[in-house]
Amino acid sequence: MKVLIVGSGGREHAIAMSVAKSSRVDKIYCAPGNAGIGQIAECVAIGAMEFDKLAAFAKENAVDLTIIGMDDPLVGGIVDVFEAEGLRVFGPNKAAAILEGSKAFSKDLMKKYHIPTAAYETFDDPEKAIAYLKTAKMPIVLKADGLALGKGVLICSTLAEAEAGVKEIMMDKKFGSAGNHMVIEEFMTGREVSVLSYVDGKTIKIMSSAQDHKRAKDGDQGLNTGGMGTFSPSPFYTKEVDDFCRKYVFQATVDAMAKEGRPFKGIIFFGLMLTPDGPKVLEYNARFGDPEAQVVLPRMKNDIIDVMEACIDGKLDQIDLQFEDNAAVCVVLASDGYPVSYQKGFEIRGLENFEGKDGYYCFHAGSKLDDSGKIVTNGGRVLGITAKGADLKEARANAYKATGWIDFDNKYMRHDIGKAIDEA
Repeated sequence: MKVLIVGSGGREHAIAMSVAKSSRVDKIYCAPGNAGIGQIAECVAIGAMEFDKLAAFAKENAVDLTIIGMDDPLVGGIVDVFEAEGLRVFGPNKAAAILEGSKAFSKDLMKKYHIPTAAYETFDDPEKAIAYLKTAKMPIVLKADGLALGKGVLICSTLAEAEAGVKEIMMDKKFGSAGNHMVIEEFMTGREVSVLSYVDGKTIKIMSSAQDHKRAKDGDQGLNTGGMGTFSPSPFYTKEVDDFCRKYVFQATVDAMAKEGRPFKGIIFFGLMLTPDGPKVLEYNARFGDPEAQVVLPRMKNDIIDVMEACIDGKLDQIDLQFEDNAAVCVVLASDGYPVSYQKGFEIRGLENFEGKDGYYCFHAGSKLDDSGKIVTNGGRVLGITAKGADLKEARANAYKATGWIDFDNKYMRHDIGKAIDEA
């Protein structure tokens, strides 16, 4: 069969690598893709938000399945466009993707259906938001309602910081229209855990847990990024936590969406905080996390096509989802200066060192082929270096060893990804 993947990051590279392992697939396209994806798929120069062009391409090339990797096209309704054309597509439709597209919607959903989450209020008037903050307990969390590339969340320690945050989000529109509405949320403490799941509208199958590192610098210092590294599984995601979440969070969310007339088919990413009062939902995403996909998918035993088609057909209950009994760690190699400003166009050296090395992966996030045929940096997050190991400590050691196989000017990374493992 022929498969089209929509997106251009490390997540889409991880998806493409999983798709390439399927015995059912003989041709992979990716739009727009990147230099790494181009080594296993044919990259197509169509943007992820060009829905009609993508649908036309899928029809013209007799694509059997399209996989939407990114949040923007999902929230924008790409699945609806494909389905209207009679095309087979994996991902939630626009009505269901609002679970990620609007933080206010998802918070209201959790309140209505008693899914544990932080206390909150929503605002569309900055003056009312500031008035509320004057009565609120600090620290406090401000969230732009819409999509903001994982960066539209501010943790404010003082009232002055919070007032400046409201100005940044709602008045200066730092995150564009995502800041037209805002959620103000109580600050929760505890371990963060990411749990990915497959959903077919009624049945949910949980993938292996993971933990992301959002801050740019060691010791969780610096600005929020799209993710500087991750590990899987999380030693803090215990059987007790899993039992609680399956009962009160995971299935409850799927059932809530169905009751709202928004049945969800695709991936639900649960961002959890393990608080002293029990697990609570920090956020939902409507697709694979990035870089979480880069440590979860390499450990999945199933044929990804079988699982995705079961989601589309409402037959996920027939899938026995299985993961390897090991661990994986991903360290992101970024351009120094990310996420603020950075230079691009530097040659990436050492990619050949990953060839034929089982259990080691180099997922491209921001790379491209230049006019001379060299692979060069083309983004803030450039590569996700992932390695597996018998346990998390071995996987972490292997991943950091592998970061030394790659070099490019302006290379930057955190040196403490997975350090929390030592505390488990």
